[in-house]
Amino acid sequence: MGIGDFFASTVVSGALVLALPLAAVAGLVSFLSPCILPLVPGYLGFVSGLTDPAQPRNRRRVLAGVALFILGFGAVFTLYGAAFGAIGSWLLRWQDPLMRVLGVIVILMGLVLLGRFSWLQQTRKFKLPGSGGLSGAPLLGVVFGLGWTPCMGPTLSAVLSLSVTSANAWRGALLAFVYCLGLGIPFLLVALGLNWVSKALAVIRRHIRAVNIGGAVMLIILGILMVSGIWVKWIYQLQNLAGTFLMPV
Repeated sequence: MGIGDFFASTVVSGALVLALPLAAVAGLVSFLSPCILPLVPGYLGFVSGLTDPAQPRNRRRVLAGVALFILGFGAVFTLYGAAFGAIGSWLLRWQDPLMRVLGVIVILMGLVLLGRFSWLQQTRKFKLPGSGGLSGAPLLGVVFGLGWTPCMGPTLSAVLSLSVTSANAWRGALLAFVYCLGLGIPFLLVALGLNWVSKALAVIRRHIRAVNIGGAVMLIILGILMVSGIWVKWIYQLQNLAGTFLMPV
């Protein structure tokens, strides 16, 4: 099988067709969480090593720092996804009960995002490594990924649950990578200094509770679909549909 055929067979699987958009949205919800969004200016200043990263003349350096920062946490999360996907392939024989248990976990994570179970919302603080700048940006990304902040935990847990149900290390890694895109692209947009992004974020800050509720509802619905078995039925239907199409020779 060639690289193109391998990639096509991986992406067209029913599990990923359903899960990839959810992973991207989960990453965006993580970015908009109360423990990330308010700290964005601080992250930009640290990864660029600049005291005023908003200045247009500093844009290239800020973009470079943000890109390195995203690479740092992207590597961590992608490895998470690959590991959980590999675990899923090992547990494939118990797919049905595993799916339902993971569905319960996803529902619980949705409730955590709503503010329930305060003991799961304890804040973890970490010191920023080094003195900042481009050299410290990837390390900050790694620390950011390993920190597992409580606001990121619910949505990332849902993505890792989907990685387990994909039962494939490559598919798990792809899901986690798409999650990183949902989390990282907003950082890049802010670094570009686009006015509409700043205005949109200002509106979101004023309605952050509604954003959290929307993300929580998404997780709870996903969990209910997994527990009820509907998620598996949709996956099989999409897999059967994909099997009716022939790849061009």
